[in-house]
Amino acid sequence: MGRRREFNETEALEAALSVFWQKGYEGSSFEDLTEATGVARPGLYSAFGNKEALFRKALDLYESKHMGFMADAMDEPTSLKVVERILRGSANVHTMDSAHPGCLGINGALACSDDAEPIRQELVRRRAATQLALRRRLERAQRERDLPSSVNSTDLASFVMAVSQGMAVQAKAGASRKVLDGLANYVLSTWPSPPR
Repeated sequence: MGRRREFNETEALEAALSVFWQKGYEGSSFEDLTEATGVARPGLYSAFGNKEALFRKALDLYESKHMGFMADAMDEPTSLKVVERILRGSANVHTMDSAHPGCLGINGALACSDDAEPIRQELVRRRAATQLALRRRLERAQRERDLPSSVNSTDLASFVMAVSQGMAVQAKAGASRKVLDGLANYVLSTWPSPPR
């Protein structure tokens, strides 16, 4: 008969998320994770599997708690409002907690060695899915005559995602919310006008 778990899995996952967000995937040792969660290695393995599985679950939690604005942005009525919601949301999440600046997905992928290739690929896949959703929303904006048909929606979606990801890198390097909002303001001021 197996022993009952004597820890709260949700709290342990929150603590692991904090470690991964601060140190990235490879920078987080199992010792860091056991110390932060207060759960011994066998307990973490039993509840979450290996470090990679724990990171994936932490990433799911991060996306559900902090990145919902990305999906919500696609429901905005105009392409300008879509991009504003993405960039303002990015500026907020990347600077909301000084202990965790930047983005878990970006922080986690920037320093991945060959040993962490599955994690890097997972992060790339998730970012690509978000970029595809944005591209489709911009294509819809073109059909609705909210964006000129001459605009390349693939390039524009890539640009917006590059700005959002760049904000994460800047925040990790110490940029303030004011700096990131200034970047968002510039992008929004140059956004293509609807055709006449």
